[in-house]
Amino acid sequence: MKHTADQAVSAGSSKRAVRRGIAAAAAVAAVAGMIGAVSGTAVAEPGAGCLWAGTHYATGTTVVAGGWNFTCEPGPRWSRGAGGQRTSTVANPGAARNPTGVFSVGAMQPGTEYTDYCVGEQLIDGGEALYEVVSDGAGRVRWQAVGPVSQWTFEPGSGPFTTTRSSSLCAQDAQWWPNR
Repeated sequence: MKHTADQAVSAGSSKRAVRRGIAAAAAVAAVAGMIGAVSGTAVAEPGAGCLWAGTHYATGTTVVAGGWNFTCEPGPRWSRGAGGQRTSTVANPGAARNPTGVFSVGAMQPGTEYTDYCVGEQLIDGGEALYEVVSDGAGRVRWQAVGPVSQWTFEPGSGPFTTTRSSSLCAQDAQWWPNR
């Protein structure tokens, strides 16, 4: 069967339209990923597994960190189980930056200078606490203090992470308006 010139042009146009559609879909997915990264919203597909220090683990995987067993559950979410072996099986850089795209909800890490904060003129050393990744109602993730760092088992020579900052970073003589 012979194709006419019009049929050949039509077939070529259809292939180009399909290619443009695929390219547009890829662009939309890339923009959605960038918006999630900028807004601090976790972008993950159901069943995609969990993140620990930037490494992906399949649902059902159990890792050991700080003397605890953590199991990746659907959501994705790490569920802390009973105390595990003494040696960690994953990297533990500490709560050293925003957990978005690095740790899934439920992961725990010892605090670092990133988690330092001020109460009036007093600097509170973030390294004195253990932090867990939590999610707000909009899906954004952050570190939240959940207990003393003494609950974490450090590998020999690895911690805890103490701050090098001073209370000079905290507001001096904070004023309340109106005066009370």
